[in-house]
Amino acid sequence: MAVAVVLNMPGMTQAQYEQSADKVTGGRGPVRAPSDWPVPGLISHTSAPSPDGWFVVDVWESEEASRRFAEIIIPILHELGVEDVQTQVYPVFNVVTG
Repeated sequence: MAVAVVLNMPGMTQAQYEQSADKVTGGRGPVRAPSDWPVPGLISHTSAPSPDGWFVVDVWESEEASRRFAEIIIPILHELGVEDVQTQVYPVFNVVTG
């Protein structure tokens, strides 16, 4: 079952987001396609500034796929000084892509 994963990261900056994306791609720059992710299963990725930092909404094919990615991204975020990563996971009822 697909899941939506919402990451709220108070204090995170756009520069830190861009650095994390570069690390996720192994130094190839920003993420542009699901194939840029180090684990399969990503359906969609959205990121934006929030009033107090940065947030990300990912839709994954399964909770297991999202967990595999979390094992990679959480240490990267901590390395970049983003310690407060608030994660919420929701089962997805419907996914529409363009």
